[in-house]
Amino acid sequence: MAYMSSAGESNATGCVFCDHLAQGDDAAANILYRGDGVFVILNAFPYNTGHLMVAPLRHAADVTELDDTERGELFAVTCSAVQIARGALGAEGFNTGMNLGAAGGAGIPGHLHMHVVPRWSGDTNFMSTTADTKVLPEMLADTYAKLKPGFDAL
Repeated sequence: MAYMSSAGESNATGCVFCDHLAQGDDAAANILYRGDGVFVILNAFPYNTGHLMVAPLRHAADVTELDDTERGELFAVTCSAVQIARGALGAEGFNTGMNLGAAGGAGIPGHLHMHVVPRWSGDTNFMSTTADTKVLPEMLADTYAKLKPGFDAL
């Protein structure tokens, strides 16, 4: 609730991703991995347990702004994230993708990011259909602890 109640407040850079990167405490910021050009962070408002995002370290709004190396690393780390979540969480499937620009549905249109959402058979329940509510069986810190060793091995 503390995070949600402060979500509308302005932050240092105007970008939640850049602010998390600058925080200096990756565990507190839920950053699982930092590569040469991308990083992995847990979604603070997950669609499902283990929902994470792969984003460039530098502030870029569109895939066309990335160079070949950054684009390659973005996809390679996305593939690793799928593999790690499959092993650590027992995910049976995944939704992956990105929304570019506000008109494309991006909640943070200024800093592109690839969503990696683990899925399980039967994970959509009546709560999201009838009450527009998500029931997540695990706290973010517990999910972080399960995923972190896999990212440490990259």
